[in-house]
Amino acid sequence: MNDFIDLKGASGVAYRFRRSPDGQFQLPIAGNYAYVQGDGAGFKVLVLGETPDLSRDRAGAPKGPRRAGAHLYTRLNVSRAVRMAEHEDLAAHYAAARVVSGSG
Repeated sequence: MNDFIDLKGASGVAYRFRRSPDGQFQLPIAGNYAYVQGDGAGFKVLVLGETPDLSRDRAGAPKGPRRAGAHLYTRLNVSRAVRMAEHEDLAAHYAAARVVSGSG
């Protein structure tokens, strides 16, 4: 998988995410995240989430067989209002993904 991917929201806006090299959250900063799996020439979004602290949130991690081949991508986003708006836009576009919200 590429180091960067663009996930498109229902609005048509593209949001750039960066792959976490070791598949772990690392920075203690707010942001959006996605677990994606390679799917032929593209990818499938398994989980979409947002959290006030990317270093601690693990609620969205795929379990069991879905975890195999899943890559974690993050988008730093400190502003809660912007983070939530982007999260809702992405969730509306990727309706098949499991949606996790860390800031309620």
